[in-house]
Amino acid sequence: MEERLQKILAAAGVASRRKAETLIIEGRVTVNGKVVTELGSRADALEDHIKVDGKLIHQPDHLVYIALNKPDSVVSTASDPENRTTVLDLLHGIKARVYPVGRLDYHSEGLILLTNDGEFANAITAARSHVPKTYLVKSKGQLTEEDEEQFRSGIPINGRRTAPAGLRLLRRGDNPWYEVRLIEGRNQQIRIMFKHLGHLVEKLRRIRIGTLDLGSLKPGEFRYLTPDEVRKLRRLAAGEHQKAAGEHHREGKHRQKHGRRKSSAER
Repeated sequence: MEERLQKILAAAGVASRRKAETLIIEGRVTVNGKVVTELGSRADALEDHIKVDGKLIHQPDHLVYIALNKPDSVVSTASDPENRTTVLDLLHGIKARVYPVGRLDYHSEGLILLTNDGEFANAITAARSHVPKTYLVKSKGQLTEEDEEQFRSGIPINGRRTAPAGLRLLRRGDNPWYEVRLIEGRNQQIRIMFKHLGHLVEKLRRIRIGTLDLGSLKPGEFRYLTPDEVRKLRRLAAGEHQKAAGEHHREGKHRQKHGRRKSSAER
């Protein structure tokens, strides 16, 4: 079945649809040996030989979606030039060629997705999708009320202010725990935000991506997502989370003001 070329490239995990359009315009894509530069071009992923920069692309035989609890000191990339352990090294018994959806810092822990569905991966990570991600953060020292409001409103990083974020104090003390909720994912964003406010992050664990919770997965463990979980994440990435996101933000501020139940994830 013929489809738009940029859709085929995105489904194969080559790039997002927008980036795939750029690849086509730049003349880096060939179909059956012929360079294609028109965005309306169509092809059959099963019948045609499609290459990007001379490399033949392959469509997966079946789509795989995996949730992994990434431990500390593991790289969230498919390979590492320093030969450190990668998230792929933890997927024992998985024969499908999957790759990480986004990333977690080397010393950060928690939920990360892996898949061979390029469109799904691009939808989850696209900036316009604003798929919320929730973290537990242990900091060295407690933020002031003014710091908390600044954190929620946005902090300048490399000349650009961060998007509004959710922040909720879970446990007070010299090394307090916070719940942080972001709709963007810049490199080491949470660590930089806390450092900007004069506090170092001692521990960081992602516990939720959109509608998907880390659950009972132990560090290094993984499981397949259910079809329903995949459908919910797709709907979320399509923009159906806006109302829920606003309600969560208001609920977080209400709990901060009036108290809360202790999270079972704290330790």
